Amino acid sequence: MKLLARYLGGQVLIASGFMLLALLVLFAFFDVIEELGSLGRNNYGLGHAAVVVLLNIPGHLYEILPVAVLLGTLFALSRLVGNSEYAVMRISGLSNWRVAGYFAIIGVVLSLLLLVIGEFIAPLSDQAAQRYKLLATRSVVAQQFRSGLWVKDGSSFINVREVMPDNTLRRIEIYGFSDDGKLGWIRAAEEAIWQSDQTWDLRQVMETQFSDDGVRAVRAPSQRWQSVLTPDILSVLLIAPEKMSARTLWRYVAHLKENGQKATRYELALWTKFISPFVIPIMMLIAMPFALQGQRSGGTGGKIFIGILAGLGFHLLSRLFGHLGLLNDWPAIVVASMPLLVFLAIALLGIRWVERR
Repeated sequence: MKLLARYLGGQVLIASGFMLLALLVLFAFFDVIEELGSLGRNNYGLGHAAVVVLLNIPGHLYEILPVAVLLGTLFALSRLVGNSEYAVMRISGLSNWRVAGYFAIIGVVLSLLLLVIGEFIAPLSDQAAQRYKLLATRSVVAQQFRSGLWVKDGSSFINVREVMPDNTLRRIEIYGFSDDGKLGWIRAAEEAIWQSDQTWDLRQVMETQFSDDGVRAVRAPSQRWQSVLTPDILSVLLIAPEKMSARTLWRYVAHLKENGQKATRYELALWTKFISPFVIPIMMLIAMPFALQGQRSGGTGGKIFIGILAGLGFHLLSRLFGHLGLLNDWPAIVVASMPLLVFLAIALLGIRWVERR
């Protein structure tokens, strides 16, 4: 049985690898088309676009790996059924439930890989891609340092330690220089909130002014501030909640709750991160009933098409429950886990139906 398990696993992994490569090439092609619209903007060329496309690959890998495994399982298992190899395995005493167990183990191993990509690699690469594109198309924003984000605004330099996903700035320092390069004043604020009239509302402001007469410090609870730093610039430095790491989401959800703000969307993204490792085993299990129907239910191409529909159905069901959960304020753990439980039930019922035939 161990030999059969290794053979099945090898066939599924090889087929999934080819499917993953094909999907990555397809997504990279779409990215290239999207980047063509930015060519020529501030010397943004093909080399810059290629770097952005390459940096986006880990994020695509995290998104499409479950679908690639679903299609790879369908393809490999359908080929084994078509070549009567699976029938020989069944005669040798291999049950469908044992095959499901083998697939579940393979799925868990792949899920660990998915977890590492989604937590450590994809968020960093997505942020790097957006920052790189911003640097290539806008010369106003400097590189991200450990001290935060640095922005040049005329004769002033702006340092932002934290940029929250809702475009709120925290721990801001603005350094104003005179025309001859002397430091004229420093303005520090705990928080900056974007206003509709193209300005920021600085909170808890302390401004230190330097002159020949000495140093003067002025405090104010709030102050209006107009700057080149806008949410449009900040948005390219941030990633969607679904692409953030679980650690970042956890910290931001805690920040929202401490300030009495609604955190449903970010809680949903956080629980989706926790539940995502279970997606791959379920995708492999749901492929089994379709692949084991034999040639009378359609060839390998037809089953691949069914797999694409199954993956699309899972995505649409997840989006549907997500929107309903946000509208009705349902518990995030219920919204995140419900599509997974529905597909798990379909997979188990399908395997049971195939086993009884």
